[in-house]
Amino acid sequence: MAVSAVVIVRSVRDNGHVPDVLGWALLLVAHVVIVWRRRAPVRVMVTLMAILLVYHSLDNNHTAPMAVSMVALFTVASRTRPRNTLLIGVGVMGVMLTVKFSEGMAEGAESLRISGWIVAFLLLGVYVRIHRQYVASVVGRAERAERTREEEARRRVAEERLRVARDLHDLLAHSITLVGVQTSVAAHVLAADPDRLDRAAVAKALDDVAETCRAARGELRATLQVLRSGSDDDEGGAGTDEARGPLPGLDGLPDLADAARTAGARVELAVADCRAPAAVGAAAYRIVQEALTNVVRHAGPGITVRVSVRTEDAALCVRVADDGRGGREGRDPEGGQGGGHTPGFGLLGMRERARTVGGTLDAGPRPEGGFLVSAVLPLAPVSLGGLS
Repeated sequence: MAVSAVVIVRSVRDNGHVPDVLGWALLLVAHVVIVWRRRAPVRVMVTLMAILLVYHSLDNNHTAPMAVSMVALFTVASRTRPRNTLLIGVGVMGVMLTVKFSEGMAEGAESLRISGWIVAFLLLGVYVRIHRQYVASVVGRAERAERTREEEARRRVAEERLRVARDLHDLLAHSITLVGVQTSVAAHVLAADPDRLDRAAVAKALDDVAETCRAARGELRATLQVLRSGSDDDEGGAGTDEARGPLPGLDGLPDLADAARTAGARVELAVADCRAPAAVGAAAYRIVQEALTNVVRHAGPGITVRVSVRTEDAALCVRVADDGRGGREGRDPEGGQGGGHTPGFGLLGMRERARTVGGTLDAGPRPEGGFLVSAVLPLAPVSLGGLS
């Protein structure tokens, strides 16, 4: 507005052609209309063209509205689509040249000089619009990248929480179940015939409890050390899967079988000689561990469990079958037992273990009685999450 006022004052003073009352009124209206140029640039420009066409037709000072006209043209070019810019520019220059050349060649030549200013302001507006779009795209990419990083961080946190939950469930559920069964054995021996107490049986049951507690304590300590080191590595930006330490594998299956035997189960273990990747071996170990834990906890005393691990069609096939009461009385599909017991996360965790290496797991009652857990784990897994 200040620049426009200066232009009007200088143009009136230099050529002495002062607008009449209607001319001043039209100039005032033009400067009021221009206030809404950012909100509706095209409509403001069309309205301004109509006002100035009347203004110039009255032969008022032709230089006075120059500033407000150029501001409107610049706004159209910088805030609307290129098609609008082209149409407005061609329309303004077409009307101006037609009117001026109709008044004579001298007036037409002067209008050509003014056309250069019109083109210059339109090009300046186009440049500003392109620059704004470029800045907006850069900022948008940066915001999208930041959102992607935040989503990735949340995903990693969720995956790590799920991994920790699986590890603690596998460790604590297995150990606590064995301790519970072994202490029940000791209590049964003590209460069966107090006068003829079998001290050797009681001592063995208590030794089994102590050994299970020691093993659980050692594995829990190792798990916590891995979590701490993994957290430190993540903070330093150098966390790797190798920082989680050695994974349990197929060579640990005999220990699981021995632990289940101390709890009263008859375990038949058949493990084929195969070289499975560490992640696949760990998944198989955890699946067998959870399956044996469920057998000891839910299948009843004196149960027979057959554990088979073999390779077939580039995959590791894991099968854990028992002849207990799972086929008749029923065990909850998520690891709990029928009859009102609270469902657990056993089968859910086993399925997640299988999925982390690209495998599948099926579990359910057997027609002839008992329960069957069957997993197929590819020997060239697609890693989908942490395993330990």
